[in-house]
Amino acid sequence: METSNTTHNKYLEAKKRVKRIKGFYTHLFVYICVNLFIIYLNYSQLKPGETYFQWQNFLTLFFWGIGLLAHGLSVFLPNFILGKNWEEQKIRELMEKNK
Repeated sequence: METSNTTHNKYLEAKKRVKRIKGFYTHLFVYICVNLFIIYLNYSQLKPGETYFQWQNFLTLFFWGIGLLAHGLSVFLPNFILGKNWEEQKIRELMEKNK
């Protein structure tokens, strides 16, 4: 039978995960809105006969996209790089070291 402390810890962990997921979706929404605005501005400032497909029109989209990808991976694949329960193990290790 689970203790109420264990249940509470699982609840807090789930709440923290939901907050991280919400943060990613907020980041994604802002990314889309800002980049649509930048695309609109760039397109509206084209000279007659000028093509939109120039490298400077894609800098924000590309580099911010890399950051968004990293954010998504950290939210949805946290165990991929550091392994399961890495955070808890590291906390215990540091607590033992500081005794």
